[in-house]
Amino acid sequence: MTITDLVAPEAILPALKVTSKKQALQELAARAAVLTGQNERSIFEVLLQREKLGTTAVGYGVAIPHGKLPKLEKLSGLFARLDRPIDFEAMDGQPVDLVFLLLAPEGAGADHLKALARIARLLRDQEIAKKLRASKDAHALYSVLALPPATAA
Repeated sequence: MTITDLVAPEAILPALKVTSKKQALQELAARAAVLTGQNERSIFEVLLQREKLGTTAVGYGVAIPHGKLPKLEKLSGLFARLDRPIDFEAMDGQPVDLVFLLLAPEGAGADHLKALARIARLLRDQEIAKKLRASKDAHALYSVLALPPATAA
């Protein structure tokens, strides 16, 4: 599974303007609803419930909000580079500016976990994160996300 299996070019937001974690989740839910045909409120509720269990900020300015939806057909992602970092209650205390939303069908099981691990690995790579922060438009961001994973030495 590659990142491009999860996120389409039209699911890239190059400069999302938000000022809080809640607003970020609302905006992402609204965009995801358009892309997936799912109910915006349902997506937002699923994301909020997941955040109540603990922050989805993984450190280094990266957050991976995620959740499962009963009517979703396949794993679906959305990537946003925030125009300005926000507090996402990250364990390392760093504000977040790179957000990858992942939605999964209710019965996704291991595929959901594999996708989360793949996204986390990619976004925690400091070189990739640097390139994402330097990219100004959706096409450039998608190109960075589509890079083949670095082979383990």
